[in-house]
This record gives sequence, C-alpha cells and structure tokens, in this order.
Amino acid sequence: MTKREELGKLGEDLACRYLVDKGYKIIERNFRKPWGELDIIAKIPDKTLVFVEVKTVRQSGKQSGNPSNSYPQLPGLQMMQNDFDDSQGITAEMQMSSAKIRKTKNAASLYAGSFPELVNDKKGWRIDLLSLTLKSDSGSNMKDFIIRHYENI
Repeated sequence: MTKREELGKLGEDLACRYLVDKGYKIIERNFRKPWGELDIIAKIPDKTLVFVEVKTVRQSGKQSGNPSNSYPQLPGLQMMQNDFDDSQGITAEMQMSSAKIRKTKNAASLYAGSFPELVNDKKGWRIDLLSLTLKSDSGSNMKDFIIRHYENI
C-alpha cells in the first residue's frame, strides 16, 4: 500500500469514527461498482440516507490566498478563507471537483434506486463531504487532523 493509499484509509477510518460520534449509523464502506464508488453510506438519526465522500490530504504549512474561487459553488460547500494546502498546494476540498460531485451523485442515485428500503420517503438522501487535513506526518488520531464537514453538497 502506498503512503497516499494509507493516508486515504486512515482518513476514511477517522471519518467513520467522527460520523459515529455525531450519531450516524454506518451502513457500508467502500461500495464499488463499475458505475461508481461511494466512500461511506450512513443513516443519520432522522433516518436520512447519507453518502459521504471523504477527502484527506497532508498539510504543508502554506496558506492559500482565496480558495473560494477554486471550488465548485454548491449549497453546503462553503469554503473557509484560510484552508491549508497539501504539499502540491491542493486542499482536500479542491479534490472534490465538479466532475467528482457529478460521479458521486450518479453513484448515490443508482445505489438509492437499488436499495429503496434504505431511503426515507420523507427525507430522501443527500451527499456530504468530509475534508480531513493531517497536521503532522506522524498523526493517526482525530486530534492530528483538521476535520471539516459539509452537509448536503
């Protein structure tokens, strides 16, 4: 496993812990089909089905100037002015491109259609983004990460 894959797995493990602490019930992880993949599928206490995309990067220590111009402008994905860049100058949020959002939406729609018993008729489903930025190279606990949760992107 590469360092990038290890960081991604660690990010997803911590994302699950974070979500469980917020009352989410994890239904499935790493759901993969030829038509798409979903990192985390969960239900929140009001029974809404939530598809969570997890993006994890290492912090380089540089600050981006005005990240809001680089991100997809979608409801629920409101950028902070002082997000940290990773070593390539890319924040976790920047990895959630418009194309990735479209692919995630299509995969979520197909999943929800395949498992209608999981979808609450009144609440439906939504997509969340969990952005995790590792503050130090040796971190492996939640306190070593900056975690930002964007609901219903």
